[in-house]
Amino acid sequence: MKNKLEKIKLAVLIGKGGRLKTIHRCVKKIKNADLALVVSHKKISPGVEWAKEKGIESFYFRLSDWKESRVAYDKELVDILKKKNVNLVVLAGWDLILSGEFLNCFLNKVINIHPSLCPAFPGMDAERKALDYGVKYTGCTLHFVDPGVDTGAIILQRAVEIGPKETIESLQKKIHQKEEEILCEGIKLFCRGKLKIDGNKVLIK
Repeated sequence: MKNKLEKIKLAVLIGKGGRLKTIHRCVKKIKNADLALVVSHKKISPGVEWAKEKGIESFYFRLSDWKESRVAYDKELVDILKKKNVNLVVLAGWDLILSGEFLNCFLNKVINIHPSLCPAFPGMDAERKALDYGVKYTGCTLHFVDPGVDTGAIILQRAVEIGPKETIESLQKKIHQKEEEILCEGIKLFCRGKLKIDGNKVLIK
């Protein structure tokens, strides 16, 4: 008899929420997964309003509104997620760097999607950096989050070719499609217990 899979409760930390519908569709197809919470740090986020319409608990948690220290901000966010029994945190447009204290509370349970083939072009404006550098290929990376910027263990990657007349907009469109593919695939693998971190590598069982 197969071991029963652990129930996975996701919190999705977003900006505007452009990936949220894809994540929602994906999670609905996974028997042991539940999209429990959506949080945005933006002033306005269509994703928060969409989640509310779907009956998913969602709210704003803006650093700009926070009167205490950044450490206190992250601690409060941890407390909120723990109360919801969250055991997978998905970053999808969340621009704030999470503290080591936060990551220690969700060790190897925070994943992020980044629009480059890491370790190339970490941080903001990755598509523009790729075009400016003149690389022929770029892509996207799904990785576990560590205290660095887009330096965590890589789960999945997809490459896209950069054409001679490529623009930032056309490149972003190509990358976004691949991002959705590996984001859903990675969530499924995590929920099925198929991912194992070995040093700086992720093994898919």
